Amino acid sequence: MLLPTLARTACRRIPVPSATVGAVRYLNLHEYQSAQIMKDCGVNVPFGIAAQTVDEAVAAAKTIGDDQVVIKSQILAGGRGLGKFTNGLQGGVHIINTDEVSDYASKMLGGTLVTKQSGAAGKPVNTVLLAKKMNLTKEFYFAIMLDRASGGPVIIACSEGGTSIEDLAESSPEKIIKVPIDIRSGPSDDDVAKVVEGLGCSGDKVAAGEQIKALYNLFVDKDCTMVEVNPLAEDADGNLIAADAKIGFDDNAEFRQKDVHAQRDHTQEDPREVAAGKWDLNYIGLDGNIGCMVNGAGLAMSTMDIISLRGGSPANFLDVGGSANVDQIKAAFEIITTDPAVKAILVNIFGGIMKCDIIAEGIVEASRSLDLKVPVIVRLEGTNVEKGQKILADSGLALITANDLDDAAQKAVASIA
Repeated sequence: MLLPTLARTACRRIPVPSATVGAVRYLNLHEYQSAQIMKDCGVNVPFGIAAQTVDEAVAAAKTIGDDQVVIKSQILAGGRGLGKFTNGLQGGVHIINTDEVSDYASKMLGGTLVTKQSGAAGKPVNTVLLAKKMNLTKEFYFAIMLDRASGGPVIIACSEGGTSIEDLAESSPEKIIKVPIDIRSGPSDDDVAKVVEGLGCSGDKVAAGEQIKALYNLFVDKDCTMVEVNPLAEDADGNLIAADAKIGFDDNAEFRQKDVHAQRDHTQEDPREVAAGKWDLNYIGLDGNIGCMVNGAGLAMSTMDIISLRGGSPANFLDVGGSANVDQIKAAFEIITTDPAVKAILVNIFGGIMKCDIIAEGIVEASRSLDLKVPVIVRLEGTNVEKGQKILADSGLALITANDLDDAAQKAVASIA
């Protein structure tokens, strides 16, 4: 995924090398789920059957009816083919004989697959996809993403696919074409022709163009943030087939895409982020030991920067927003303290819409009900700051107050020294 990868790189203002799970802002679905949606939208996909038990996998292979099938682990991370299971099985995608399905499915299902994109902890495999082995003669890369530069969708295509697009972008950027699309009118005939030519399709160009249009219609009609097909392949008859795909959906459109969002797999997400989402909080788990609770994304990033500057390491990004109530503040503390690495918590609030006294009440209630065992450092400023400070002072709790952000960061680092 070229553009998202660049965006994530640009946004990392502090070093968090093994923080692999980002805030859930866009729904991602498994390959088998995406394939069904694409099929419903007129995109050619390989025949496949999802299985969640060994018996279901064996039955799926019999339904396919060939001597060989493709068995694919279903996780929300790329690099499955080169990944490794924690039980020792190498690779999350295999072409196997039908009589081997039971053996491979038993090793995959319930296992944990570690890939370049999954993080060191890996992802649980609860489903495998049994797919018909295709006779593919060419493999391309195809994606539709939102492009800030052009202010709309952009189609990214490459005549080479089935491998890392990031590596290809570095080694052979001239092979990648980008075609901005007018969001109001959709892809023109010229746009489609550029994509077909850039892919190097050898079959029916008109039919290939129809597949490009079908993929674009999917992107628009299903409120996608990304449609990535890698590989988009060509069979012996020159037909384009979406052999593997990843689709991202805009969470803001959940109200009109309920059937899509009902397929979300929470087992693939950080449970802390799932809990945060239920309370309308923005949480990202990191690698440090100083928990952070802040209002506003910019202030949260600044807080993490200053913690790092003072020799500490932030354990999370947590933005409570501008309208949090006492229950949400308590929930925020609960989420932060589920991380066993957290040795101190820094609360940094600049009250505007968010009132300091509400934050203070939440801090006090959470400290008492959760019986917090770690130091809590609090910096309040802004609306109702005097009320908030009085609530903290009258609580009788061993809270550490700070005059400003730098003072708070120094005290947080010192509290765990």
